[in-house]
Amino acid sequence: MKSEIRVIGIDDAPFSFKSVETLVVGVVMRGKSYVEGILSTKVKVDGTDSTAKLIEMINSTRHKQQLRAILVDGVALGGFNVLDIDELAAETNLPVLTITRDKPDLESIENALRKHFTDWKARLELMSRGEIQKIETSHKPIWIKHSGVELSKAKEIIQLTTMRGALPEPIRLAHLIASGTTKGESYGNA
Repeated sequence: MKSEIRVIGIDDAPFSFKSVETLVVGVVMRGKSYVEGILSTKVKVDGTDSTAKLIEMINSTRHKQQLRAILVDGVALGGFNVLDIDELAAETNLPVLTITRDKPDLESIENALRKHFTDWKARLELMSRGEIQKIETSHKPIWIKHSGVELSKAKEIIQLTTMRGALPEPIRLAHLIASGTTKGESYGNA
């Protein structure tokens, strides 16, 4: 795999649960050091459109032919707008990795879904699909799910796109841009 693999890192902006939708930012990078483009879309807060919106954003970008992977901060955007990473991988013909700093607590997630959604079973099924993998980094471990790529290649993609800390640089930058755009200044552990 080339050291300057082109990937897109995706994160959502901070939002209020009173909001109808939230901004989602994609950062197209070559490896971990060169930004080639910024993409954006919006998804409904706690909606069901995140997969379709990312497919549309990625398939319509001029960068599409050069992309080799999609990296997403978590398996849901805009609250519990859960991604179908298998559909995202199939419809874009790109491997998908979801990355989180903390191991998801499926019991707490199920309780929250039961409390707030009539379609909680479908959302939980999407979130529960695939095995969550612990990946050691030079800092602390991260947790990933992957579709369309073997675990060994997923680890290599993470290594090639991480500069400092535990998160790949495209996700870190997507977080900074999304929060800075929404709040006027970036914040948080990106």
